[in-house]
Amino acid sequence: MSANTFDQLANVYEAMIDWPKRLAAEEPFYRRWFEQAGVKRVVDVACGTGHHADMFHRWGLDVEGSDLSPAMIEQARASFDEPPGLHWAVRGFDEPIPVAGSWDAVVCVGNSLALAPDLAAVQAAVARMLEALRPGGVLLVQILNLWRMPDGPCIWQKCLRTQLPQGDVLILKGVHRCGSRGYVELVVADPNGGPLLAHESPQFLGMERSALEAMAEQAGAAQVQFFGGYAEQPFDRDTSVDLVMVALFPFE
Repeated sequence: MSANTFDQLANVYEAMIDWPKRLAAEEPFYRRWFEQAGVKRVVDVACGTGHHADMFHRWGLDVEGSDLSPAMIEQARASFDEPPGLHWAVRGFDEPIPVAGSWDAVVCVGNSLALAPDLAAVQAAVARMLEALRPGGVLLVQILNLWRMPDGPCIWQKCLRTQLPQGDVLILKGVHRCGSRGYVELVVADPNGGPLLAHESPQFLGMERSALEAMAEQAGAAQVQFFGGYAEQPFDRDTSVDLVMVALFPFE
């Protein structure tokens, strides 16, 4: 996945998400694990437009939000500024997180890890994120569970008419599986019958729980747990929408 895709469509991705509703649903999960690990400093990897990083900062935490896309980081900075304790950085999965061994928590959510080009890149990214943690720190990862989707047909998830800088637009978003790859179908159209404004099909990886567990353990995680969502329900490969991993870095 290139930064260029997100640079061109940063405002479209932002418009599709009901952020107050999403953060309210996810907040108890983060608070529980942050409190358990005594989190004061957190890196939000692939932070997008910065809403999770801002939420953590409002809790009084020292936060860095990083993303491959300069446009995403620019929008995060425009929305939330850069007050003391909140820092933004343009950085991809293939770059180490600065000050390794000093962070209390690393977060990588929004299916971001699945956008890596291959499983080798995922394994390297998991290792870098765990390497950033101090002893007793926690890594939280969320990806879509590709295997619950039928192989072939597109599942249309969202149809939204909204105002963007380019004017009145209609946004259609769907997802479909082709073997072990998923594709996000994103269409931006003129609702008044004008030309198609954008059509992107970014692909993402299907990842098995066992593979992620092996990657985390190989990188030094002492305890790895999986859930089927932020309510911490058991993960079921056939039915769970999400695959959520909590990996704890051991105390020395």
